[in-house]
Amino acid sequence: MAKISIIERLKQYFHWGLKFVLEDMWRITENEVSGTRQRLINLVKTIYISIRRFIEDDLMSKASALTYSTLLAVVPALALIFAIAKGFGFQNIIQSQLFDYIPAQKEALSHVLTFVDAYLNQAQSGVFVGIGLIFLFWTVISLMGNVENVLNDIWQVKKNRSFYRKITDYTSMFVILPILMIASSGLSIFVSSGINNSVYLNFISPLVRNLLSFAPYFLTCLLFTGIYILVPNTKVKFLNAFVAGIICGTAFQIFQYVYISGQIWVSKYNAIYGSFAFLPLFLLWMQLSWLICLFGAVLSFSAQNIQNYNFESDTKNISRRYKDFFSILIASVVVKRFESGKSPLTSEEISNLYHIPIKLTGQILYLLVKINILIETATDDERVLAYQPAMDINRITVGLLLSRIDRLGSENFKIDQDYLYHDQWESLIHSREEMYKVADHILLKNMNLNEPLPLK
Repeated sequence: MAKISIIERLKQYFHWGLKFVLEDMWRITENEVSGTRQRLINLVKTIYISIRRFIEDDLMSKASALTYSTLLAVVPALALIFAIAKGFGFQNIIQSQLFDYIPAQKEALSHVLTFVDAYLNQAQSGVFVGIGLIFLFWTVISLMGNVENVLNDIWQVKKNRSFYRKITDYTSMFVILPILMIASSGLSIFVSSGINNSVYLNFISPLVRNLLSFAPYFLTCLLFTGIYILVPNTKVKFLNAFVAGIICGTAFQIFQYVYISGQIWVSKYNAIYGSFAFLPLFLLWMQLSWLICLFGAVLSFSAQNIQNYNFESDTKNISRRYKDFFSILIASVVVKRFESGKSPLTSEEISNLYHIPIKLTGQILYLLVKINILIETATDDERVLAYQPAMDINRITVGLLLSRIDRLGSENFKIDQDYLYHDQWESLIHSREEMYKVADHILLKNMNLNEPLPLK
C-alpha cells in the first residue's frame, strides 16, 4: 500500500479543519460536549463569528461615518462635560484627566479645548442662548444616536430608543462620565497622600504608584464596558461586555503607545500641512479608535449569541414541512402557556426550553407576529420582549395558522391563473382546502405538549 505523502496529509487535515469550522462545529450543542473542549469550541466560534460579522457589516465604513459625526460633535460634547464639571468646580481636574487618558492627542486636545473655552464663554456672555443651547444638545444626542444605530445593527436590534429615552439616557451618561473621572482622580490623590503620610505603609509606596499609573487603563476598560452595556437597545450580559471591554481597552492602550512612538513621522506631515498637521493624524487616530470600539461590540455580540449560529446552514435550508412544524410547535407553546395563566415566555426562553435553535425561534416568532397569531408584550426589562396570543385562543386552529402562512406575501403577478394555468392553480387551492378542513378542527390549546423542563 502506497504511503500518503506529508503534503497530501496536510491537505487532508486542512480540508477536515475547514469543514469542521464551517459546518460540523455548528452542529455540536452544549449537551454533547463539556469542560475544556466546550470552552475551546465556543472560543473558536466566537472568533469566527466576530471576524465574519466585522466583514459582513462593513464596520470600516461605519467607523468612518462615526469619525465624521465625532468630529462635528467633539466640541459640543466636551463643552457639555466641562459645563457640568464647572458647576462643581472640577473643570481643571477633567482637563488634566483628558490629557492623561488620551496622551496620543495632546496637540489636538489643546486645539479642541480652545474651542470649548470659546463655546462656554459665549454661553456665559448671554449670546449663546436658546438656539445655541438646543444645537449643543442636538449635536450630542445626534452623535450618541449614530453610535446607538451602529451598535443596534451589530446586535440586530430593529427598534431604537424613543426620543424621550435618548434624551434621558444620553444626558445621564454625560453626567456620570465627569463624575467617574473626578472620582478616579480623587481616589488616586487620596491613596497616594495616605500612603506617603503613613510610616507603616510608606514601604509599599512605589508599588501603589505603579498601580495608580494603570488608572487610565482601568477607566478605559470600564468606559468600553459601559458603552457595550448601555448603548445598544437590548440586554447585554455584563460578563460578555466586561471581557470585550478589557480586550478593547488593552488594544486601545497598545494602539496609543504605538501611535505615540510613531510621532517621529509628524515632521513629514508638518512640511505638508503646516500648523494643521495634527488634523489628519487626529482623524486617523479617531477612526482606528472607533474600529477598536466596534470590534469589541461585535465580540460581545458573538460571545452572547453563539447559539444563534448553531445549525445555521440547516436553518437557512429548512424544509417547508419543518418550518410549518416549528410554527405550530411555538404557537402551541405560547397558547398553552396563556391558557394555564403563566407568565409569557421570551424568545430565548422558548429556545432553551424546547431545544430549538435561537435564530430559527426568532424567525418563527417574527412570522407569527406578522400574521397576527401572536403579539409582542413588554417584560420587566423593556428591552426584552415576551409573546402572547394575539386573538381568542378558542379560534386559533392549525388550519388558521397554516392558511395565514400560505397567504402571507404578495400574489400580484401577471400570471393568467383563470385560463392558461387554471388546472395548476385549482389543484393547489383544492389540496390546500382539503388540508385546512382537517386542520381547522384542531385547536392549538388542545394539543398535547410534553415539556422537556418544568416551566416557571
